[in-house]
This record gives sequence, C-alpha cells and structure tokens, in this order.
Amino acid sequence: MRLSYHLITTLLIVAVLTGCKTKKTEENKSEVKMENDVKGTFGYDLELLKDHKKVIVLKSKDGMAQVAVCPEYQGRIMTSTAEGTGGYSFGWLNHELIKSGEVLEHFNPIGGEERFWLGPEGGQFSIFFKPESSFDFANWYVPKEIDTESFNTINTTESEVSFEKDMALVNYSNTKFDLSVKRTVRLLDRGQVSDNLNAAISDELKLVGFESENTITNKGENAWTKESGMLSVWILSMLNPSPETTVVVPFKTGDESELGKIVTDDYFGKVPSDRLVVKDGVILFKADGKKRGKIGVSPKRALPILGSYDAQNEVLTVAQFTLKENAMDYVNSMWEIQDHPFVGDAVNSYNDGPLEDGEQMGPFYEIESSSPAAALQSGESLTHTHRTYHFKGNKSELSSLAVSLFGVDLATITTGI
Repeated sequence: MRLSYHLITTLLIVAVLTGCKTKKTEENKSEVKMENDVKGTFGYDLELLKDHKKVIVLKSKDGMAQVAVCPEYQGRIMTSTAEGTGGYSFGWLNHELIKSGEVLEHFNPIGGEERFWLGPEGGQFSIFFKPESSFDFANWYVPKEIDTESFNTINTTESEVSFEKDMALVNYSNTKFDLSVKRTVRLLDRGQVSDNLNAAISDELKLVGFESENTITNKGENAWTKESGMLSVWILSMLNPSPETTVVVPFKTGDESELGKIVTDDYFGKVPSDRLVVKDGVILFKADGKKRGKIGVSPKRALPILGSYDAQNEVLTVAQFTLKENAMDYVNSMWEIQDHPFVGDAVNSYNDGPLEDGEQMGPFYEIESSSPAAALQSGESLTHTHRTYHFKGNKSELSSLAVSLFGVDLATITTGI
C-alpha cells in the first residue's frame, strides 16, 4: 500500500520535531544534572538528601526560593536557596554522616539549617545528662527524641508543612516530662519578609525567607516549676562559614548595674579579642569555622534579631525570633551544678573549630534563639517562632538593609574584627 506524498512529508516533519524535542529534553536534563553535581549548590544537597531520606521541598512560584525539610530528621530545615537548584546552599550538611547512615552514640551531627531542640543542656535540670552523672562529654547524650527519631507529618501544602511528636523525657534531677511538640515550617514570600522586618526589600535582592512555629504542651499531670526544672524551646541554625563571615548581634545598651554584662563569652574558654568585638550597640563575632567558641546574650540585653554577613559569598543572613517582653527566666545550659539555673541566654552563636585532639565536627557556625523557661501547668502550651532570611545581590542594597536592621553597614561589619 502506497503512502501519499503529503502523508510521508507530515511523518518526516513529526519525526524531526520529536527528535528536536527529545534532544532539547535531554539537554535540559543534562543541565539539571550538571547543576546537581556541583557541590555547594542547593541541587547537590537536595539530591544527596533524597538518596537517603524523604524530603519535602517548599518552593516559591518562580522556583527560585526553595526550602528542604526532612520529617525523619525531626522536621528539620536542612537547607535553602534563593536562586533555584543551581543556587548557593545556605545550610551546612554533614555529607559523609548522612551518606553513611550511621547512628552515633552521643549525638548525630547531620547538620541542617534550622533544627528543633529543647533546653537546658547542662546543670541540675539538664535533659542531656542522666541523674548523678558528671558533666563531661562521656556522659552527654542528646535525647533520641530530638536526635534520631522522626516527627510525624500531619499537613503539607506548597508553602507549609506541619509535624507533631510526643515525648517522655527525664532531667538530671529525675523529673519526668510528658509533652507534645507541634512544629510548622513555612516559606515566606517577599511581602511577608518585608512586613516581618518592617523594612523595604529592594527588587535587586534575591531572597529566601522561612519560619518555624514551635509549640510545646505539658501533657503530664504535674506543673513544670523552678523547683523541679523546666524545659525551653531551643532553635539552632547550622550555616556554612567562610574566612570573611561575621555574626552580628545588636543589643540593648545601658548600664551593667541595671542590665548586667553585655555578652557571655566563656562557654568553651574565653573568646579572644581578635574574634569578638563589642561596639556601637552591636556584638561582632568571627564565624570562620576555625576556632571553637560560643557567645550568649541575656534576655535583659537581647533584641529579637541577629544575623551575619558573609563577605566572600556576599550573603546577608537575618534571624528574627519571639522575645517575650519582661520574661527573664531562661534556662542555664552551663555544664555544672548551677547557683542560678534560670539565668540563661535568649540568644547564642557558636563557631566551630578543632578540638584538642585535632578532630572537628564541621566546619560550621550557628545562630541560636531560645524561648523563656516554660512554666506550664498541665495542659498549657508555649510557642516560640524563629525566622530566617537570606539576601544576595547588590552590595549597596545589602548594606542599606543591614543598617536598617542592625544599625551598622557592611563596611563596619567586615572591618570590625
């Protein structure tokens, strides 16, 4: 049976077009694969995570702002980007530990841009040390509920995911805590970011913004008190350091006799002056991942905002969190029996570095916020919200934003230490 000339021509055209489309599709796939093969990009980290765990990705309509969340890692925000899969990955991940699937005894430092923990870490009301144990690393264990156990996913949309988890914990003083946790992670759009910060955000700046809303509820029969111990919500962000990264912590100025010292700088030995500077209402702390140190600011001095600037990668990071007015009881996490177990910090920052034996967990640095100590009667709840924003783009616009939020420009931040 002969085919007509027109039919043959049509079939040839379809074949050519199909071939072009297939070639284009393969080229697109190849481009995506190349992006995902580049270490340091969001796509690389996302593929790594997907190879080992379930990942929920919250994504803006244009696909540029993305956030990767893992239910099996306690609803942890693993990392984010402001520039799509080929963009810079903001969260620090422990690639080798994730790939190994190994479960460590004391703590599993898989990384993650924002994780849910509970305080206090040290002292007579610690949930990281068993009763009567000494306060040293050999006896320090992160509770499995906030280290290795999954959170249950209860709701997911394109821009939001919610989790819940029931926990039963015992502190150093042998007080039992029955509680439930609800954690909701939300991707924020440009308008929400601007409203939350009460600042104009230039269209020249690329951004990703997200928040976690964390609620703990006392499900036990007894109240949580100063006599038996109280818990607190503790949010920690593990971020990628660079030789030119500086943490910026604004604080309330005023006399020490009224507000106390400006900064606690001796968690792991005193932070040297070439790595920590206090000036003009801000604390500047070097975050290069090369020397271990931690700082903290009390609720009397803290403001509900802090951040960092990475001059090497031109990234301005801002953290904003719940800071309840007149709430002064914060858990103390020092590794010792404490005279004042509820005189702790509302804000912390940690810079990773080698231990005495030369080993190092990271490198990374952390920005942290805490809720007040939760003095909850049976059935009562406490909610702590922590927001993170990353901005990239025009340095002049970044500097203007830093001034409006922190009171200092980029030049002051980068040359301050």
